[in-house]
Amino acid sequence: MVDQPDIGSLSFEEALKALEDIVRRLESGEAPLDESIDLYARGDALRAHCQKRLDAAQARIEAIVSDGQGRAAGTKPFDEGNAGA
Repeated sequence: MVDQPDIGSLSFEEALKALEDIVRRLESGEAPLDESIDLYARGDALRAHCQKRLDAAQARIEAIVSDGQGRAAGTKPFDEGNAGA
């Protein structure tokens, strides 16, 4: 396999594109078994990287809380008000 960039250095968008390319390659059925195994392993690492980036982004998102008169009164974690959604 060609030298690949370190997964940790990829942005979410770069990692997602690389993962989509791997899925396409695996679905084509053209990769030999050993290459397919390597592609699957890299794809799994890319998936985990993307999930980590999404989790970090969600943790940074905060909803603005307003008081009874509509003024901003602070913030709360994004998923606190969406627990049942």
